[in-house]
Amino acid sequence: MSIEKNFFGKLPDGQETSLFTLKNTAGMEAKITDFGGILVALSVPDRNGKLADIVHGCDSLEGYLKGVPYFGAIIGRYGNRIAKGSFELDGEKYTLAINNGVNALHGGLKGFDKKVWDVVVTDGEEPSLKLTYLSVDGEEGYPGNLTTVVVYTLQKDNTFRIDYKATTDKATVLNITNHSYFNLNGATDVLEHEVILYADNFLPVDETVIPTGELKSVAGTPFDFTKRQQIGERINEITDEQIRLGSGYDHCFVLTDTSSNLRLAAEVFEPQTGRCMEVFTTEPGMQFYTANHLKGDIVGKNGAIYGRRSAFCVETQHFPDSPNKPNFPSTVLRPNEVFESTTAYKFSVK
Repeated sequence: MSIEKNFFGKLPDGQETSLFTLKNTAGMEAKITDFGGILVALSVPDRNGKLADIVHGCDSLEGYLKGVPYFGAIIGRYGNRIAKGSFELDGEKYTLAINNGVNALHGGLKGFDKKVWDVVVTDGEEPSLKLTYLSVDGEEGYPGNLTTVVVYTLQKDNTFRIDYKATTDKATVLNITNHSYFNLNGATDVLEHEVILYADNFLPVDETVIPTGELKSVAGTPFDFTKRQQIGERINEITDEQIRLGSGYDHCFVLTDTSSNLRLAAEVFEPQTGRCMEVFTTEPGMQFYTANHLKGDIVGKNGAIYGRRSAFCVETQHFPDSPNKPNFPSTVLRPNEVFESTTAYKFSVK
């Protein structure tokens, strides 16, 4: 069997959660819980074939219930920020929970990351989990009964693939992503990781970290990762207003290839272990975040302490605050339409 199922913990209401372990024929392993669809662990070989877990997470459900910043979770209905927690759609105003300064963040107080998803297992050479959740009309302030299906597949070429699909019975907005925190060597920070982002522009933000609406060229700025750069090379250039506002990198990058094909969005290389991660997506953007707000007060798996900049996130997505930015690609989903999106993380070594 390439999939194992184990008890993960009980919610306060007594509902039980499970942990599913997927293994491919190359020896790679992923652990996923039905609580929030969280990727709890992802074990990937280094250049010597040694496996190591490369994502932040908790040993049990209890750790997630104490409150962690979305480690590995499915984020929805709307990933990232919506300005002042409101938007208008078809002439009607919708009000959301304010849970990030003056803004709404990552789907609300109890978003997709805090729901128990229904799971269907497909075993075999490339094991997969199909997770389904019905978000009812009005949940967290969003309109429409939205059915979301997320399929995690561990492919035989060491690709961890995520396929998203959603339908609604009323016009709504949707921006779904996965919020895994990666560290390819398990060291205290990721500042020596080398990154390429296939993005010629990024979205500058205001003092509340909401995009201004401008698409700004990365050329001549600390946001230029069009050629391989270490994460830490320019992360502390506080003379740059955007670095200052994000406390480092916490910005959405606009992919240069504007097609909706599954195309290469980012590459990350860790020189000590030789691990490489390529990120492919059908989405128009990706939030590149360098864990600037972790404080070292979270105890993770096996007693690990997750400090500032101990990980990076590449959250493939539509743009933040798109419901309030008509010039951004639309995030509106209507009845009789099907939302489909794919992101794949392919691992190799050098």
